[in-house]
Amino acid sequence: MATTTAKSAKGPGDPVTTEDLQADIARLKEDIATLTRQLAATGEQSVKTARRVAAEGVEQLRTQGEATLADLRSGARDLEAQIGEAVREKPVTSLAIAAGVGFLFALLTRR
Repeated sequence: MATTTAKSAKGPGDPVTTEDLQADIARLKEDIATLTRQLAATGEQSVKTARRVAAEGVEQLRTQGEATLADLRSGARDLEAQIGEAVREKPVTSLAIAAGVGFLFALLTRR
């Protein structure tokens, strides 16, 4: 990053010249440009990493959602089969229960 160069034959008490200041300013500008490029590269990497992590998260959620949906469908099929079996075994009881539920639903929606 910061580059240092040894000044030729200048001691601690020697006065600083305009050329020395201009050379220091030029080095500072180079260092700032280098830092800017490095920060830009770091920012691009961060964005790429964030996108990759988000894509992986979306894929994982989609997979979990599909698995849950498959479980729900399986449970609904099992419940449907059980209800169908119960209706076949006891048709009169099933008809009475359906009529009672319909009557209660009619009462609730009437109010």
